[in-house]
Amino acid sequence: MKSLTKELWMEVPDRRGIVSLHREVERLVAESGIQDGLVLVNAMHITASVFINDNESGLHADYERWLEELVPFNPGSDPNKGGYLHNRTGEDNADAHHKRQIMGREVVVAITNGQLHLGPWEHIFYYEFDGKRRKRVSVKMIGD
Repeated sequence: MKSLTKELWMEVPDRRGIVSLHREVERLVAESGIQDGLVLVNAMHITASVFINDNESGLHADYERWLEELVPFNPGSDPNKGGYLHNRTGEDNADAHHKRQIMGREVVVAITNGQLHLGPWEHIFYYEFDGKRRKRVSVKMIGD
């Protein structure tokens, strides 16, 4: 059995942003030499997500709008005025923790014949909810 573990460093200059990981994960699958197996791609930070969906800018804008409606950014610390309890710690990123919970931490993708085994429109992304600093994504694959 073969395995490969790599860390990708992300540095999103804005508070939020979606970054494609797809080509880099494909490159790592090829580097691994694995023909049949699994790859796990996960955000190594509690205010970021990895997800699979369509590579379409309108959908990404819809995610931004939808998540902001569900869990708006609100740096206030008074929970009686709509603030988040977490932000009483001096942070202003409670919304980022919630958004990560909604979008998920990781994806697992099959490797078949040395390639990612995905549907025709599926694409792997990193979603940053509290950017402006370096964060890691772990890529771990196993197989033959």
